[in-house]
Amino acid sequence: MALRRLVFSPVLHRSTTALVLTLLLGGCGMSDDGVNDPLPRMSKKKAEEWARHWTESMARTAKAQIEPETDPDVPAADFTECIGKSGESADDGRFTLSYNMRARLPKDQHADAIRAIRDTLEEKGFEIVGYRSDPSKDPANLVDAKHPKDRQFVSAGDVSDNLLTLIVSTPCLLPPGAEQQQW
Repeated sequence: MALRRLVFSPVLHRSTTALVLTLLLGGCGMSDDGVNDPLPRMSKKKAEEWARHWTESMARTAKAQIEPETDPDVPAADFTECIGKSGESADDGRFTLSYNMRARLPKDQHADAIRAIRDTLEEKGFEIVGYRSDPSKDPANLVDAKHPKDRQFVSAGDVSDNLLTLIVSTPCLLPPGAEQQQW
């Protein structure tokens, strides 16, 4: 029996290499696009403490004074069920948190305060997704940022002559001890 010698042309060699790399790296159509990647774990209590720390840190950066929570109908912490990209919801206890505090600061200091928060967020690796300082707009001073790795969202802006709003939103979090539901 004669053995045939397989001859690889440069094109066939590149195509074969590309196919092997695709299969090795999981590109064979079996990817779940990260939908089942492990979620960060944190209890609601720890998430609220973490968000409070972030808003207090933003207030210090702005040189503003946190306002005490006075309206029981508008809590600082708003926990919601984590909803997937296609509207799916899990039964494993995952949640998101939006935390909002107000901070007192004279209006003439708002632009500098929001700029200082923006600069600090950039230094901490956040991506600035929105920024303005324009007295003809409402709010006049605003910064929105997201962390590319940790996926938290932060926002600060003026809401009145003497108040800033400071907002932190978490990504989807899974309580400690819960088994993450797979899709």
